[in-house]
Amino acid sequence: MGATLLGAGPLRAETLADAMVKAYQSNPQLNADRARQRGTDENVPQALVGYRPQVVASLSAGLQAVRNTLPDNTIQGATLRPWTIGVTVSQVLFNGFKTANSVRVAEFQVLSGREALRNTGQGVLLDAVTAYMNVMANQALVEAQRTNVSVLREIQATTKKRLDAGDVTPTDTAQAEARLSRGLADLNASEVALAISRATYVQVIGEPPGQLVAPTPVDRFSPSTMPASIETATHDHPAVLGAGYDVDTAQTTIKAAEGSLLPTVGVQASASRSKESDSTLGTFGTDQASILGQINVPIYDGGTAASQTRQAKELASQSRLVLEQVRNQSRTAVVSAWVSNEGTKVALTAAESEVKAADVALQGVRREAAGGQRTTIDVLNAQQDLTNARSRQIAAQRDRVIASYTLLSAVGRLDVRTLNLNTPDYLPEVHYHQVRDAWHGLRTPSGQ
Repeated sequence: MGATLLGAGPLRAETLADAMVKAYQSNPQLNADRARQRGTDENVPQALVGYRPQVVASLSAGLQAVRNTLPDNTIQGATLRPWTIGVTVSQVLFNGFKTANSVRVAEFQVLSGREALRNTGQGVLLDAVTAYMNVMANQALVEAQRTNVSVLREIQATTKKRLDAGDVTPTDTAQAEARLSRGLADLNASEVALAISRATYVQVIGEPPGQLVAPTPVDRFSPSTMPASIETATHDHPAVLGAGYDVDTAQTTIKAAEGSLLPTVGVQASASRSKESDSTLGTFGTDQASILGQINVPIYDGGTAASQTRQAKELASQSRLVLEQVRNQSRTAVVSAWVSNEGTKVALTAAESEVKAADVALQGVRREAAGGQRTTIDVLNAQQDLTNARSRQIAAQRDRVIASYTLLSAVGRLDVRTLNLNTPDYLPEVHYHQVRDAWHGLRTPSGQ
């Protein structure tokens, strides 16, 4: 039977699901995107500030030298120690709906960021699958090349014995030596590829691979037809949903910009107490309290608000075009993934049949060579055909699994819940609700 994806390594067994869990929990790219999303969540409480009062306390104190010249040319001087303490409360009552629209913009940004995070998660999981399968494939290729070198050494030794016996010519020996040298070069190349794939595995998964267990494709999680897959992707893929929220963000930004053209209504209350405010009045203290209403009506601001509104409209047009572009890209990705997945099925079946046939052919050629009906080059060619067939089978097995996960990612379903991975799903809405209505506090919910 031809070589298959049975990884050789330490005794610690590790399934593809285990590797994906490690990547989901510890991948730096994914954790960085989670931190970015938590930062995006803070846009909402910042926008909600417009609904809340602003309170400012003030305190001033110092020394003040006073020198007054009276009408009779006498001089009156004093050194005062004035101080003032006060508090001011301001509340915006109406600002052209800028606060409401700013909150909506922030909320749409949060929703878009969640989809971007989900898309990043898909990419990390797919990278984990690719890294896992590359290590398995390269391990199997190394074993196949080692087997090939071992057989070629045997053929070379047999050829030398036959040369000493006068059954073959020096040409046969040279052919055997040349094939052995090629086999050693192929073995070295496969060992280099394995070392590189192991390093990539550590980068994506977070630790070196153990004894990898051959996984199975995940076609069962994808829609059964290409049209159904396209329909699912155009409605559920995180990139499409995120682009849709970007359109909502841009549309609401227009309204926020237009709010600068409307009046602003606010109220301000203040209270203060001061001592030694003015010696000439003969007062030593003043208490003040006030409440004031204010209406500001913009008449002309040099064109700033108008320009910002036009700019927001153009950006909204851009976001709609980007949404259509993302939808087209999603359709193309699904078609490509679907066709590739179907192609890997055919390729794997053909590769398995080729290995069986090449193995039978090699055994026949070796028997015929032993009977003098075949030459050494015939045996070497048959051995090379079998080695090439095994290499194609290993590549087909790798591609079959990766293609099924690629299709699942193109549809938008490559996530922890769909795959039922043994790890808690990261829920960005938890942090959002923790900070949305926070009125104060410098520490993050995680304690930083």
